[in-house]
Amino acid sequence: MAIRKDLTEAHDRAWDRLGRAGTWLNSAEKVSIAEETRSALACIACANRKEALTPEANVGVHNSASDLHPDWVDVIHRITTDANRLTKRWFDRVVPEVLSTEKYVETIGIIAETIAVDRFHVALGLPLRNLPIPKPGEPSRESVASAREAGAWVPMVNPDDLSDADPAAAYAMYEGRGGANIHRALSLVPACVSGFFDLDDAMYLPDAMLRRFDIEPRAISHSQIELLAARVSALNRCLY
Repeated sequence: MAIRKDLTEAHDRAWDRLGRAGTWLNSAEKVSIAEETRSALACIACANRKEALTPEANVGVHNSASDLHPDWVDVIHRITTDANRLTKRWFDRVVPEVLSTEKYVETIGIIAETIAVDRFHVALGLPLRNLPIPKPGEPSRESVASAREAGAWVPMVNPDDLSDADPAAAYAMYEGRGGANIHRALSLVPACVSGFFDLDDAMYLPDAMLRRFDIEPRAISHSQIELLAARVSALNRCLY
C-alpha cells in the first residue's frame, strides 16, 4: 500500500524529536517513556485495572520495559490505557510528588506522539518502528512566563498573553494555529504542541483546512474523517 510521503516524513521527524533531549526530559527518559507506552498495551496490571471497579484498585506490578521509577511507570501506563478514569485527586497526588508539572506535560506529549505513530503502523499491518537511540544533550529547561491557570489541571498559555519574557518556542507553537483548548493543552511545554501538531497536520488536517469544505485534500472527505474521529473518540471515552 502506498503511503503518502508527507506522512512518512512527519513520522521521521517525530522519531528524530523522540531521540533528542526535550525541554524538561533528557533523550533517554523520552525513549523510556515510549518504551513504557508500548509496554502498557500488554501489561497484565493495566488489564486488571481496566476491569476493576475503581482505577485505584491494587492490580499488581506493571510489566515495565525500562528503568524509570515505578511511580513514573504507573503514570505512563495509566495515561496510555485508562486515561478516561484519571481524576484531579490522582493528578494532585502524582504532581509534583512523582513528576513536576512540566515533566508531566512533556510525558503526555511523548505518549501522544508514540501512540499516533504506532497505531498507524498497526492499522496498516506494518511492524512498529524501532525506537531511536538516545542522543547526547541536556534539556533546554525553558519556562513560559505567560502560562496561567485557566480551568485545566495544568497551567496553559493563551496566545494573547505571550510577551517578550517568553521563549521563541512559545510563539512558534501557535504559528498557523488558533488558541483552542486542544492547542493550549500542552502549551506549558511549547515543543510538545509543535511536535504533536506537526504529526496532526499530516495524519489529520492542518488548521487552515479544517473548515475548507470546498476542498478535499485527503483520499476521504471531511465528513468521513470526522465520522472516524468521532467513533474513535467515543470508543476511547474522550470528553473532547
